[in-house]
Amino acid sequence: MTATANVEVTNKPWQIDAAHTSAQFAVRHLMIATVKGWFSDISGSVVYDPQKPEQVAVDVKIPVATINTRDEKRDAHLKSADFFDVENHPWMTFKGKRIVRGAEGKFTLIGDLTIRGVTHEIQLAVTHEGSGTDPWGNERMGYSATGRVNRLDYGLKWNMALETGGVLVGDDVKISLDVEVLRPKSG
Repeated sequence: MTATANVEVTNKPWQIDAAHTSAQFAVRHLMIATVKGWFSDISGSVVYDPQKPEQVAVDVKIPVATINTRDEKRDAHLKSADFFDVENHPWMTFKGKRIVRGAEGKFTLIGDLTIRGVTHEIQLAVTHEGSGTDPWGNERMGYSATGRVNRLDYGLKWNMALETGGVLVGDDVKISLDVEVLRPKSG
């Protein structure tokens, strides 16, 4: 992980704990319902200087082939060139670059989301859920985050018009993240 130039790295990076992290999404289906899915095996790190908490370097990788909507045929279609094109773009990445403080325990994380080789800056509303030391002496912190993206902005343009009007797949995608990071104890 490379920290951005404006971040003084005074601590070891926090590592994303994939076993305790999830990335979910929700999108309208047939203009009448919402389909939810998730990705697994998320990896990455977070570097920040406690003296300058507005500055942060977040580096996240999500293997797109792990998509799961509880329907194998739909998942196969989402992995195809019609949507994520996993063969040519196996990773979705997020590079967080700064935060804007909010109320106690809340902030906005601003960074670059790359899907299908297309990058756009997004904002995530983040809540610090807590921190502590696990039974093995590792420091841990938990965060939840939400945001929205337009799938068309990332080249996920496949759709189908409905006879009754509207389209099969909505453009607005809601993002929901639960992330646990850890920093192994020294020694």
